[in-house]
Amino acid sequence: MDMRAFGTTGLQTSLLGFGGFHLLEIPDAEASWLLNTYLDAGGNYIETAAGYGDGESERKIGQSVHHRRDEFILASKADRRNGAGFTASLDQSLKNLMTGHLDIMYFHHVASDTELDAIMAPGGAMEAALAAVKSGKIRFLGISMHGQPDVLIRALEAYPFSAMMTTINYLDRFNFPDIEKRLLPIAVEKGAAVVLMKPLADGLLYRSAPRAFRFAFSMPASVIVTGINNRKMLLEDLEYARTFIPMSEPEKQVLYHAAPELGAYVCRQCMRCLPCPSEIDIPRLFELEGWFDRQLADGTVDDTAEYGMRERLRFWFGNQELATSRYAETAVKAGDCTACGQCLPRCPYGIDIVRKLTIVDYKLGGRPSF
Repeated sequence: MDMRAFGTTGLQTSLLGFGGFHLLEIPDAEASWLLNTYLDAGGNYIETAAGYGDGESERKIGQSVHHRRDEFILASKADRRNGAGFTASLDQSLKNLMTGHLDIMYFHHVASDTELDAIMAPGGAMEAALAAVKSGKIRFLGISMHGQPDVLIRALEAYPFSAMMTTINYLDRFNFPDIEKRLLPIAVEKGAAVVLMKPLADGLLYRSAPRAFRFAFSMPASVIVTGINNRKMLLEDLEYARTFIPMSEPEKQVLYHAAPELGAYVCRQCMRCLPCPSEIDIPRLFELEGWFDRQLADGTVDDTAEYGMRERLRFWFGNQELATSRYAETAVKAGDCTACGQCLPRCPYGIDIVRKLTIVDYKLGGRPSF
């Protein structure tokens, strides 16, 4: 398996990382088999969080591979924003994981400026984290979040984090385009390791796993972390990493056109629909829809199982309030569409833009129905 530099830390991480959330779904013995098989195959990055099952994921990892501690990089996350809470969470994580130190500790899912300010304030979690680094309980500090990356960008500009964790897959790149446009370049500039999660978009892309992993592996990241809860999944993911060939830009463009999960609904942000006679910034409004629910509710129900999965995942990132507030600030809204149809032939993806604007106004603008 390819190894990549973990930012400027001096560490080397395997291309495929093992995420610990889905260990909650399986028994101890199966978790042990998966983790040890991953290490045997050359994987060396295992990540979990204190909040995964109130420590259950950490405990399964600790009891399964603590005897191999020098073979892998171990990361966990704390969601406590004050110093005392962070220290208590860290100490419990170390106990659960049966180790004396973490290689990386992330401030978990920092979703707002208020949370970041609390972390960085006197007596906040950063103060405690730096003390833990000094004492040897933590080697490097990172920060993670889901969705719109404004807070992560601000965090990287304010403090020299060794790692940052965000979402990249070929669905959410169109929901949160600033991750690729702004966040990744800043991380590279600052020397922070880029840790990418959710290569299958929380499972939505499972039917297209080979190309979804290849796309994610092609990003400028140190490690791609994925949840694993069965043997078939692990062996397939390891094979994707072992046989990985970078995806070219023309291949990515073909994927953006042909991916069934994007279809004729998800906006690819190509801007070809502009200009609009009503001065609607169509791509921006569709981006806000992506923040709101990842463009997963498209007004059609063709398959019950697919519909159920989309309903479960559409609010996974919790960016609805941010999306609606930014929409409220928009001068020309989706409801101002006159249905002139000039944009329709311009869309190379066959999106019914007029219909989609109606759905956006329903989701974000309070339209009673669509």
